[in-house]
Formats: sequence, C-alpha cells, structure tokens
Amino acid sequence: MSTVKVTNLSHPSSAAANITLGSDGSVVLPAGFSGGLGTNVVQTVKTDSFSTTSSSLTDVTGLAVTITPTSATSKVLVLVDLMIGSSGGGRTNFQLVRDSTEIGKSSGGLSDSTLTVVTSSDSGAFSFLDSPATTSATTYKVQMLADNQTGYVNRIAASDRRSISTITAIEVAA
Repeated sequence: MSTVKVTNLSHPSSAAANITLGSDGSVVLPAGFSGGLGTNVVQTVKTDSFSTTSSSLTDVTGLAVTITPTSATSKVLVLVDLMIGSSGGGRTNFQLVRDSTEIGKSSGGLSDSTLTVVTSSDSGAFSFLDSPATTSATTYKVQMLADNQTGYVNRIAASDRRSISTITAIEVAA
C-alpha cells in the first residue's frame, strides 16, 4: 500500500492552499467554505411525559428545537424520534411545525411531516428536509392530537414505564 503525504491541497488556478492538513491529521477548510452536512447541529431530548385528550393539534411541551442557519440557501434536516402511547385504539397524529407554520403540507391536506399512529404503545420516527430560506433563529416543534382517547409521549398507557423522545435539526449547506 502506498501513502501520499501532503500538508495542503489546492486547485492549480488558486494562489493559496484551499485545504490544509494539520500535523495531527486534522483538516482545516478555507474561510467561506459552503458545503457539507452537520456543521450546525442542535438537539432537544424530552425525558418527561406529556399527554393530551385534545382532538386539535397541540404543542408537545419540551419537544422543540431552535436552529439558526448560517446561510439563507441552507436546508435543515429535522429528525424526530418519539416514544408514544395511547389509552385506546384510536389515532394519535403527530405533526412537525416550523415556528407557527405547518411544513410539508400539500394542497390535498396531507403533510410529508406528519406521522399517524394507531396503537396503544409504540415508537415512531419521521424526518423532513426543510428549506426555511432564512438566517434567523428558526424553531421546529412537534404537535399532536388524540382522537377519542388520551395520547401520550414518553409513556405507555396504563404503565409507569418511561422513555425519551428527541428532535434534532441539522443544517445542510446547499
């Protein structure tokens, strides 16, 4: 096996090194580098339980995350992992919201950022790649509704067993 040893990499038309390699193997990218995944990552971990009997969408307390994109052209990948339960066999719906706007909603009323669960205990995960087109602080939150039952987050109905749920936002540079 061969090894190529360099301290910096640059394009032939560039006067300066574009990528510098440190003596410890670290990579130093040039100022203004725009590209890649995960340079701006925030997460909220919900450890307490939440319940609702509302048939209207209700914010799940403590299941929101705020990210400030570094560029207006960036996208934000939002990952939601829920531990859920219900008191009956009805539907429990979960929806992702940016600030106060439903995202991923089509004209037909269905949303790419909605999870519907018909179970008394389960886990659910969904993700959405959003284009917020801003460099302002942006909050993503989870809302839920329970049809004719009690819906729970981080609790299995009729049990004291608890778990955690998370919401993670990752800036993806365009």
